[in-house]
Amino acid sequence: MSAENPRFELSEYQARLKSTRQAMQEAGIDLLVVTDPANMGWLTGYDGWSFYVHQCVLVSMTEDPLWFGRQQDENGARRTVYMDDSQIRSYEDHFVQSSQYHPMTPLGALITEKGWSTGTIGIEKENYYFTHAAFEALSAALPNAKFKDTTRLVKWLRIVKSPKEIEYMRAAGKIVAAMHQKVSEVLRPGVTQSDVVAEIYHTGTRGVDGYWGDYPAAVPMIGAGPDASAPHLTWSDRPLRSNESIFFELAGVHKRYHCPLSRTFYIGKPDQKFLDAEKAILEGMEAGLSKALAGNSCEDVAEAYYSAIERHGLTKPSRTGYSIGMAYPPDWGEHSASFRIGDRTELRPGMTFHFMSGLWYGDWGMEITESILITDAAAECLSSYPRKLIVID
Repeated sequence: MSAENPRFELSEYQARLKSTRQAMQEAGIDLLVVTDPANMGWLTGYDGWSFYVHQCVLVSMTEDPLWFGRQQDENGARRTVYMDDSQIRSYEDHFVQSSQYHPMTPLGALITEKGWSTGTIGIEKENYYFTHAAFEALSAALPNAKFKDTTRLVKWLRIVKSPKEIEYMRAAGKIVAAMHQKVSEVLRPGVTQSDVVAEIYHTGTRGVDGYWGDYPAAVPMIGAGPDASAPHLTWSDRPLRSNESIFFELAGVHKRYHCPLSRTFYIGKPDQKFLDAEKAILEGMEAGLSKALAGNSCEDVAEAYYSAIERHGLTKPSRTGYSIGMAYPPDWGEHSASFRIGDRTELRPGMTFHFMSGLWYGDWGMEITESILITDAAAECLSSYPRKLIVID
């Protein structure tokens, strides 16, 4: 293996390549162009903050995956991928963020050189990292190729986690529990949101029990007071106030594997609506978890949760969970299965989800969530922080 300290055994990468090729064959794909950095990492081990420029992994039916990226990132590939140096290729720097040149042009030349230019090529169209201009340049460079959308081909292969991946996610669960514990220790009236987030980052990076903390694919999301009505706001320098709620949606991360967890805190004596919402959410989560069993479907979990909270007069128009695992910015979801009505994906042992049970209304909201592992028996919560509204006296 090329990498000095690979995160997985060679046999695991080989198994991933085999399953990818089988999926390619079933989809009628001769060559797969993988641009999602999580998919690239899953297939090869590549890990670097280089996804702001064009890069990819080429998967053919005949040889090891081929890493292609910016020339100055070649050494990063050599340090992290399992393939040998012959499978690392690059483009020169004048192709970077240029109005005259595009990196997909030399990629097309490479594909032609390898004899893959006349087949059916799979590309990840619905992808943060593959632009319309990239598709135009690649199409122009490969006029005899047929292109097919394979946005979720690798994503679906990633949905069942290996024992080593689960080990990393359990480690991330320990880290995110420590992050929320730190929040409970520093959350006091007058403390600024930014000061709390500084403690969160310190704890999340330091790690716990010998597991170091990697950077998260999304920043901490915070909702205090009326801002709790919006799930995706971030922090400011606003001081925390008495008799106000604040939720934190955080993720512990270990070796790129994420364990998200949300908790709502209340400074002072909670209003009755928060106590009522807590009861509804916890009942809904118990109902959903009772359905999060191998053989059931994602929809079964969603229906159980929605039915439980509706008995309390509450509704949730959004999905209530999504698949998680390895991730890069800007989000930690895998973009495959979701806990929502209509998703009949069968739950299988090894699948991992963020059970996103958050509720957001006109001027308030509450988040109490769990990241879970599907097993042959009951679902396993990947973190152990108390599942309740946390009251700070």
